[in-house]
Amino acid sequence: MIWQSPVRLWLLLGVLALALAYLVAQRRRSRYAVRFTNLRLLDRVAPRRPTWRRHLPAGLFLAMLALLVVGFARPTAEVRVPRERATVMVAVDVSTSMLATDVEPDRLTAAKGAARQFVDGLPDEFNVGLVAFAGSAAVLVPPGTDRESLHDGIERLAEGVTGVQGTAIGEAISTSLGAVKALDEAAATQPPPARIILLSDGANTSGMDPMESAADAVAVEVPVHTISFGTLSGFVDRGGRPIQVPVDGETLQAVAEQTGGVFHEAATSDELRAVYDDIGSSVGWRKVRQDVSSRFIGLGLVFAMGAAYGSMRWFSRLP
Repeated sequence: MIWQSPVRLWLLLGVLALALAYLVAQRRRSRYAVRFTNLRLLDRVAPRRPTWRRHLPAGLFLAMLALLVVGFARPTAEVRVPRERATVMVAVDVSTSMLATDVEPDRLTAAKGAARQFVDGLPDEFNVGLVAFAGSAAVLVPPGTDRESLHDGIERLAEGVTGVQGTAIGEAISTSLGAVKALDEAAATQPPPARIILLSDGANTSGMDPMESAADAVAVEVPVHTISFGTLSGFVDRGGRPIQVPVDGETLQAVAEQTGGVFHEAATSDELRAVYDDIGSSVGWRKVRQDVSSRFIGLGLVFAMGAAYGSMRWFSRLP
């Protein structure tokens, strides 16, 4: 917390002085009451009041003054605000290996569920697009704010949707960058702040070199966050013959490191959702320092109303 007018915090000494004055007054009141031996007269000059409630209005009033002073000092804090035109491209591997059942019910189904939860957690104003890739890559949903279209696109994720088998990580990155550049008329000269979230279970087997695509992402300042999804024991059944498809995240890690993104590993559905939550907490946001004095002033006004209500309710004999 940083104050723009810290010298005003000295006014808190005045609040402290009032608190001390109140305590002194209470002690004097108690001593004065003890001098009376006539109980009827004592009840009139110092009637019994609720022990704790009689101090509550004064406490709330002092708290209100303290909060107003803090607000008067103009405190500032770093807050997260969504980037204007923020664009997130989600690229999901739909190759045959994603049908492995080492993740229940299978890698692809789990990935679809986690992707759906991820995009639903992003601010409504974020532009979100979807890319499917196997041996080639295709934009299923161009970046935009229509979440219903995005949900439909996630449902369409399936083996063979791109028409070519393989794992083209480089093509997925390049296709995602192309979708970002086509966001709007200004994107060509003023690229929007963008991120690519790429999920796969294997190394690159076709298409352009992922490192070349990563270099293109670096050139336009688009970090690529990668997720290696699956386990070493994964396999798919082809005609009754099990084919081993162990997860391989080496290429994904290299891409993330080169582009300034973050590499994640997930071996279960829960881990994948946790990864998406972690990515969602930073993607498309920026931190700015803002005046937060209204927080303290607003809370101070609440305390003021509480003090007023307590005073009227308990000491004015309102019904």
